[in-house]
Amino acid sequence: MSNNRQTGAYALIDSLMRHGVKHIFGYPGGAILPIYDELYRAEARGGIQHILVRHEQGASHAADGYARATGQVGVCFATSGPGATNLVTGIATAHMDSIPMVVVTGQVALASIGTDAFQETDIYGITLPIVKHSYVVRDQKDMARIVAEAFHIATTGRPGPVLIDVPKDVALGQFDYYPVEPNSVKLPGYRPTVKGNPRQINAAVHLIREAQRPLLYVGGGAISAGAHPEIQQLAQSFQIPVTTTLMGKGSFDENHPLALGMLGMHGTAYANFAVSECDLLIAVGARFDDRVTGKLDEFASRAKVIHIDIDPAEVGKNRAPEVPIVGDVRNVLIDLLRRCQETDTGAPIQTQAWLERINRWREDYPLIVPQYPDSLAPQEVIVELTRQAPDAYYTTDVGQHQMWSAQFLKNGPRKWISSAGLGTMGFGMPAAMGVKVALPNDEVICISGDASFQMNLQELGTLAQHHINVKTVIINNGWQGMVRQWQEAFYGERYSSSNMQVGMPDFVLLAQAFGIKGMVVRSRDELKDAIAEMLAHNGPVLLDVQVKKDENCYPMVAPGKSNAQMIGLPELHKLEKATELIYCSGCGAKNIASNKFCPDCGTKI
Repeated sequence: MSNNRQTGAYALIDSLMRHGVKHIFGYPGGAILPIYDELYRAEARGGIQHILVRHEQGASHAADGYARATGQVGVCFATSGPGATNLVTGIATAHMDSIPMVVVTGQVALASIGTDAFQETDIYGITLPIVKHSYVVRDQKDMARIVAEAFHIATTGRPGPVLIDVPKDVALGQFDYYPVEPNSVKLPGYRPTVKGNPRQINAAVHLIREAQRPLLYVGGGAISAGAHPEIQQLAQSFQIPVTTTLMGKGSFDENHPLALGMLGMHGTAYANFAVSECDLLIAVGARFDDRVTGKLDEFASRAKVIHIDIDPAEVGKNRAPEVPIVGDVRNVLIDLLRRCQETDTGAPIQTQAWLERINRWREDYPLIVPQYPDSLAPQEVIVELTRQAPDAYYTTDVGQHQMWSAQFLKNGPRKWISSAGLGTMGFGMPAAMGVKVALPNDEVICISGDASFQMNLQELGTLAQHHINVKTVIINNGWQGMVRQWQEAFYGERYSSSNMQVGMPDFVLLAQAFGIKGMVVRSRDELKDAIAEMLAHNGPVLLDVQVKKDENCYPMVAPGKSNAQMIGLPELHKLEKATELIYCSGCGAKNIASNKFCPDCGTKI
């Protein structure tokens, strides 16, 4: 008998380890037990660790957070049927945000597929729209090749999740196993473009040199490509202000004078005004999604557009650029910067007046941290966290707390981890688990809301079992906060099924039930010391911060409006004299600057 005789399960686990996998997040079940049996042996030998979650969705989000923080592939396991379908939300989350993951599901035996066997589900078919690629392993001899291909596909080009569905008899089947080493895969027809077209790069350089009101619009592709040094060099060389998407946060230092923060629905006023008035928009690894653009035909309507992205399907999908450049963002920017140096004429930079205008917008429309005499503002919590833990990795759930966090946190590349495209409530704490498992020596903080947290609160058990030192801060206003805000603004204050106060658990007691430290803050006076105590504790902590219940997140671009038509802006200190038009802070309508009152709603200008 051959010395290489092994099972399909062995080939899977060995191949994962050869690809550098050290942690797997998952939950066992009947169809995947042969794989878990082999994983047991591998863990005993050392070099790989399985993190047992309490729900498969938690496994997918943890693998996602692991990948976002490290840039490596996140791996999760689930059994067939409900185990596999419980992964779907997490797979879709990773797909929307271009996160590299390898998802392994157990499946019923080959002969039972299509018979409606116990716990049989066509997870291959279910997930086709939300994966980059997928496999059903029908022969154990193909296992090593498929794993190698999955890692190659997940990490090259535009990253994304890849599914491997393993029938039980394939996992048990023996064969002569020969490993397939990483980076040895060649897939005919799959060749992502990584270098930008030189002619298009020359055209981009020309537009940049001619622009007087340029703006860099940076998305998550810049994070994936590790292009933050090149973005900073381009911005500083030509004095171009920089705004980022929710996914692009961290790609440019937000403490830099050229940083405008996030743009879009809850972006800064000065970023939204800048994108409305710029004459050149340089889109880097961004996809012109609706939460960024607002009314699409008025988004950067005065600007020529350079669009740099590795995915040709994104270039021109929502906005036709004057200069499209397909390629790896970092490679394109390196070539563009080199070309800029080669064609340097020594001509003075023309953006000074533009930067002065943006700085006046900063002064007139700052982000506000309110202070109320009888309640704690949620923005105060974010600012205090930033002050005490400026270098932490932050994950969030989805809602008002996410937008306040995006407005006020200013951390570095890969340290901002949030579900952007799918907007998945329940993402924050399991994602934080993945980050902390990957980076045990770094501070990891999850900022959640009381509604979002309850989506996956069972993962407190995972934190307790594996001693995962994640700090979770609940911004507790007793509502589905963003839903309540929309119901107030657009649905006549009819608060249908958004009040969470009845049936709200005592979060301190809940944490203690899992053997985790629980804390509560009810006033401003308690906040500073409570955060310090939380950070000093050697173990996971759940901090319930009870904040003003009806605070709204502003600025806000209402649906169907342009980015310049924001509601909830702070009262103007002075009229903007650098433009012939200003926008009403009440209804968003355009108004001639000489008007004293808005002709549409009567708001004082």
